[in-house]
Amino acid sequence: VQLVEFGGGLVHPGGPLRLSCAASGSIFSPYGMAWHRQLAGDERDFVERDFVAHITDSGDTNYVDSVKGRFTISIDEARNTASLEMSSLKPEDSAVYYCKLQNHDGKGYWGQGTRVTVSS
Repeated sequence: VQLVEFGGGLVHPGGPLRLSCAASGSIFSPYGMAWHRQLAGDERDFVERDFVAHITDSGDTNYVDSVKGRFTISIDEARNTASLEMSSLKPEDSAVYYCKLQNHDGKGYWGQGTRVTVSS
């Protein structure tokens, strides 16, 4: 399974940004996709990445409290693509955002990360 993230960049505080994650390979239902984030330069192991949002292939969602009402995760099952719509961005949202897929057998896969910088 391979994951490729798109959409990071520089955005002003209060602005929007959309991230996408395209998954390919042997993916079988039920599976879930999630976004995690980690401060740029943070060398902690990937298991320490901060959870942001999760969606199952049936559409159930879950968010960390700090992004509720600002971020929306969605999934296109036909394309195995998950997106994260971010609005009202704050400087503290700046991080490297990683996509994760947890397959039907419990195995997890990570993308390479995409950097989001919120700054004026």
